[in-house]
Amino acid sequence: MGQKKLQRFAEIKTFPNVLEYPENMLGKWNEFFKNTNPIVLELACGKGEYAVGLGRLHPERNYIGVDIKGNRMWVGAKKALNEGLTNVAFLRTLIERIDEFFVPGEVAEIWLTFPDPQLSIKRAKKRLTYPRFLSMYQKMMGKQGIVNLKTDSPHLYNFTKQVINIFGLTILSDIDDVFATEPVSDEMKIKTHYEQLDIAQSNRIHYLRFVVDQDFAADKIEQLKQRVLETEND
Repeated sequence: MGQKKLQRFAEIKTFPNVLEYPENMLGKWNEFFKNTNPIVLELACGKGEYAVGLGRLHPERNYIGVDIKGNRMWVGAKKALNEGLTNVAFLRTLIERIDEFFVPGEVAEIWLTFPDPQLSIKRAKKRLTYPRFLSMYQKMMGKQGIVNLKTDSPHLYNFTKQVINIFGLTILSDIDDVFATEPVSDEMKIKTHYEQLDIAQSNRIHYLRFVVDQDFAADKIEQLKQRVLETEND
């Protein structure tokens, strides 16, 4: 491991806005933020551009960037500290364990900003809009909870629309080409490191905002699996 990474890992342990694999945080996040404002998560936050950007835009809400990569997280955490953003924090843990840190109803909204689209069919279950993840989000938010997906992957965008359709989730916003739509909201203008790289080389950003307001029944999960095999096996 490089010296820079080691230095960041050591420094991040001293940051008051970073919690690494914390214990006994269930139901205590408003106590941590010292207010009762709604809590919003940015999952797989990387360098935390969205957590920080949204924190600037909405001081009346609390934002938590979640990721396992402490080296990347250091960037956003340092920026939030330097800017005095007391409504922005970071949680270092695996996304697969995220529901261990929040009681039901403790989270109001979730952002998925340029997550790995997991293009292989064999890795479909690792997509952050797969039912097993949506069920976890629903556990933390309840059936009024909102999920935002911003991605440059048409593959992940279309897959997520399939999930929404099969489970009958409520769509609040569906934008196939964010920057071709006027006006572009301040939230959409925030750019992550991966957005700037344009890995998909599509020159197009997709956005979905939906409510996890239905159950994720086993028979519909099987229907989704079959749909994935039919539409992606080419």
